[in-house]
Amino acid sequence: MDQGAARATVPSPRAASDVFDDSGSGLMDYVKLGRSGLEVSRLCLGCMSFGEPGRGADGWTLPEEESRSVIRAAVEAGVTFFDTANVYSDGGSEEIVGRALRDFARRDEVVIATKVFGPMRTGPNAGGLSRKAIMTEIDNSLRRLGVDHVDLYQIHRWDPHTPIEETLEALHDLVRAGKTRYVGASSMYAWQFAKALHTAELHGWTRFVSMQDHYNLLNREEEREMIPLCTDQGVGLLPWSPLARGRLTRDWGTRTARTADDGYGDSLYAGTAGTAEADRAVVERVARVAEARGVPRASVALAWLLGNPTVTAPVVGVTRPGHLDDAVTALGLSLTPDEIAELEEPYVPHPVAGFD
Repeated sequence: MDQGAARATVPSPRAASDVFDDSGSGLMDYVKLGRSGLEVSRLCLGCMSFGEPGRGADGWTLPEEESRSVIRAAVEAGVTFFDTANVYSDGGSEEIVGRALRDFARRDEVVIATKVFGPMRTGPNAGGLSRKAIMTEIDNSLRRLGVDHVDLYQIHRWDPHTPIEETLEALHDLVRAGKTRYVGASSMYAWQFAKALHTAELHGWTRFVSMQDHYNLLNREEEREMIPLCTDQGVGLLPWSPLARGRLTRDWGTRTARTADDGYGDSLYAGTAGTAEADRAVVERVARVAEARGVPRASVALAWLLGNPTVTAPVVGVTRPGHLDDAVTALGLSLTPDEIAELEEPYVPHPVAGFD
């Protein structure tokens, strides 16, 4: 697939010593989020895995003490960017993240991002992006996080049942009220995102600074429309599932505790016979490049993403300390053009996945 449109120039990351490095380790890089003035770590800690098992839909999440260990390790590694959502563990993730960051970090030196869209209860106005839902859920998220504002408030999905004007004006009012500093979006079609950007500009409302989308070596459909749009508009890309739910880090077909209880992940990568064959080839090539380099497979997959200048920070889920080490290793790994071509060559078009 032609990558030309997706690899335009955006601001380059600066060394940790230039910005923030309490530990003196010099491991982390920092970069502006798109064309905004917000500076974030080059890795974003995805917090979906934090929550008491059994609370909400996920049974594979980490209880609080284990979650706190991961968050503390991330802070010590220089991570300043933390992404959660109201629906993760039915609000439990926000509670755990808020308590941990109060204990392990200074509020003005971390970037807290959360999301709104999914229903948090039953009945009318339980979810979506109406003005009522947004105004209710921001206050609930702030209460669970224990803060008076978040830095990035993101719409988790597109709401086909609410006029985009209503959603955008409500988000703008949150910025004016000081409840969030910036607003971002997540998986949707490029025409929908273009409409939102244009509508905000037309009315003088706060503009989205980021797009958190489904993008990795096993699903590169965003390269067709969304990434060129973000590059053109100066929107920072925050890929979720950068390791394809771990599929890029292990031998093909290997099952884990999470995959045994991850129906949504299965739906993302169900594919067809043709895509499965191509996906297996990609996984095997990640393993081959990693072995040749003497680095973990996760580091190779993340280095490939970080090589795209529109990507600000992959949203990396961590359930063990080694996962964080692999992610940090990727920051210092520059793939050669031949390695990139080897990783990309087997890819075939995939069905759109992750928009619902």
